[in-house]
Amino acid sequence: MMSVRAINDCFIIRTATTGAAPPVSLFRHRIQRLRSSHLREFSKLGFGFPLLRQNTGGGDAPSCSACIHSLVESVSQEHESVSRRKRSRLSVRASVKVKLTSYGEVVEDKLVNQELEAGLLLEFKKDPERVLLAVTHRPDGKKNWMVFDQNGVSSSIKPQQITYIVPGVYNFDHTGLTDFLHRAQDNLDTQLLEFAWMELLEKNKPVTPEELAEIIYGRSDPLESYCAHFLLSKDEIYFSVLESKGSRSIYSPRRTEQVEELLRRQRVKEAEEREFEEFIQLLKSAKNAPSHTKPPKSSWLANDKVRENIDSLKAYAIDAWASIDQRKLAGVILKSMGLQKTAVSALNLLIDIGYFPVHVNLDLLKLNLPTDHSDAIVEAAEILLSESSDLDAARRIDLTHLKVYAIDVDEADELDDALSATRLQDGRIKIWIHVADPARYVTPGSKVDREARRRGTSVFLPTATYPMFPEKLAMEGMSLRQGETCNAVSVSVVLRSDGSIAEYSVENSIIRPTYMLTYESAAELLHMNLQEEVELRLLSEAAFLRSQWRHEQGAVDTTTLETRIKVVNPEDPEPLINLYVENQADPAMRLVFEMMILCGEVIATFGSQHNIPLPYRGQPQSNIDVSAFAHLPEGPVRSASIVKVMRAAEMNFRCPVRHGVLGIPGYVQFTSPIRRYMDLTAHYQIKAFLRGGDNFPFSAGELEGIAASVNMQNRVVRKLCNSGLRYWVIEFLRRQQKGKKYTALILRFVKDRIASLLLVEVGFQATAWVSEGKQVGDEVEVRVEEAHPRDDLILLKEVL
Repeated sequence: MMSVRAINDCFIIRTATTGAAPPVSLFRHRIQRLRSSHLREFSKLGFGFPLLRQNTGGGDAPSCSACIHSLVESVSQEHESVSRRKRSRLSVRASVKVKLTSYGEVVEDKLVNQELEAGLLLEFKKDPERVLLAVTHRPDGKKNWMVFDQNGVSSSIKPQQITYIVPGVYNFDHTGLTDFLHRAQDNLDTQLLEFAWMELLEKNKPVTPEELAEIIYGRSDPLESYCAHFLLSKDEIYFSVLESKGSRSIYSPRRTEQVEELLRRQRVKEAEEREFEEFIQLLKSAKNAPSHTKPPKSSWLANDKVRENIDSLKAYAIDAWASIDQRKLAGVILKSMGLQKTAVSALNLLIDIGYFPVHVNLDLLKLNLPTDHSDAIVEAAEILLSESSDLDAARRIDLTHLKVYAIDVDEADELDDALSATRLQDGRIKIWIHVADPARYVTPGSKVDREARRRGTSVFLPTATYPMFPEKLAMEGMSLRQGETCNAVSVSVVLRSDGSIAEYSVENSIIRPTYMLTYESAAELLHMNLQEEVELRLLSEAAFLRSQWRHEQGAVDTTTLETRIKVVNPEDPEPLINLYVENQADPAMRLVFEMMILCGEVIATFGSQHNIPLPYRGQPQSNIDVSAFAHLPEGPVRSASIVKVMRAAEMNFRCPVRHGVLGIPGYVQFTSPIRRYMDLTAHYQIKAFLRGGDNFPFSAGELEGIAASVNMQNRVVRKLCNSGLRYWVIEFLRRQQKGKKYTALILRFVKDRIASLLLVEVGFQATAWVSEGKQVGDEVEVRVEEAHPRDDLILLKEVL
């Protein structure tokens, strides 16, 4: 073989007569293409690399004869240089360590590590991502050395951190590091490494950095040796480490098929990097765009790769990544955006690009609760609505002659219950509690029923409602509707004069709701005491009798203030917040409350009488001595103190359990079957009995299993609703005029003078320091010092 190099102009002319050479097509492809990924690796040291060094001077191009003369001269000079180096090596051969091969041949040991001394030029690993050049200064203990690195920093390094000792350099002045690096920059040409691979592959010959320097630079001086080492250490395509010892390594050229596969992977990687960079630019553009011109959320979901990136940020924002790779991806995105790798950074970025609204509900995302119904469930619900038959049609009693009041909050989407009343000839009051009949459409174990069980309950948030049943089925089929004939399960009760139950019945019915009233409008009608609304007054009278009777049985009053919030256009940065404070002692609310308790007592009694497995609920009183709280003002203050000593509710699925707090012998939740799944199970059981048999859908054991999973889901939903309500109350307070004063009731003292307060105007509990002399039940004035809903922070200060 003959090989001719003209290194200064980066030309290689080779004629091969033996050995297998790489394909010509591969060579042609390589020489035309710069490896951008290699350049990026080298640029970590601040290097920039020219591909080919060309003649940039002026003047005419040299003639052909001049080129040939120059080439011959260059070859002659190189031949002489090689001869001198060979003679030099022969003169020092005696001092080089040797080793025996497996054949007994004596060869030079190329992995001998140079002893450390002051003034050596070396490369060391600063951290997993960086290597630096440095000069040894002095020993630091038995093994470590103090060095000055290329950044002018003095530090102690361990021998195992050293990756290369530049040969032939002694007493190097550390102030020359910058110049050395600049000169190295001109020699780091990745195509030279590729040409060397082609030559070494033909010979199947391993190589050291110094030998590689001879091949590509024509000499193995310190600068060239370091450049060769750097090219080899950063290379991931052409060479692999054959053997390594300390800071010395021997490299082997990879096979042609390996290189082609690595190049293919590199092209794929480069395409992915370009795609990623385009995504980062898209993020930056969206982040800087005005709010009204930010890309719509749908645009981030159109491309699979973009959606994958966005999903990783979402998972990072709620600490719920699906895999380590997803977490790493989000971290790389945040780093590329110049942001810290924190959940808050990911959240703020998603808000800044317009993907999340400012007031996104993170708890809803974290809990991963179902919101929209799947197409399959919606389709199944529509079939039920259009094709299902009423199995109880022949057994329904017609109660359409009754005046029926449905009383609920003004934004209620579905209505579960309504009330009627009349006075019998003997003066007693007869009441009907009409409950919506979803079991008219849904049967246990059906597709729609299984989905309702999985959800457990409808979710009512300030920003949205996520119903247990598909909306169309719930609204058009199950819900009670004003002026329309509706299916119901009606519980009728005749009260004695003391408020106890004299007679009752439970029947399938047909009703026609007359009024749909809010609590406010119902309270107004009661206050007006209109003669034509005598039925409403009878309901109020019955509620009063029931309340008296329950308290005689030991019921405990826990009425308080309750906050309700409805947010209009929650996607807006500053949505409208409608806040309502409801006093549970309000006449209309007390009326509905008493009727619901009455219905629950009747169903428990009916179930006990006929041995029906039901979700019976009870609550021991814990021997509560209500008189011990008589010194506290009635209402929220006294209720808060009583609730703290109450025991948790308990359930039984075979027979009623006394509900001491309500003061009744048994209780079953029955009045919200469209919103609560356990209410629906009670409907399934009761309706099965009304159809004439004891073939109940669920045994007591099955009900217990269902209740366990449903109640667990209900606790999650309750936590979500409480956190959502708290967020929006704090946001409401944040927007109020600075320095605004609020009346607060002291509910209890948490520690020293730090008290739990109830802000009367907003029905919200928070803590604050109160002055000496204030007692539980006293009123104080406070103002909001700080309010940060995202951090769940509210800071109150007493106004003295």
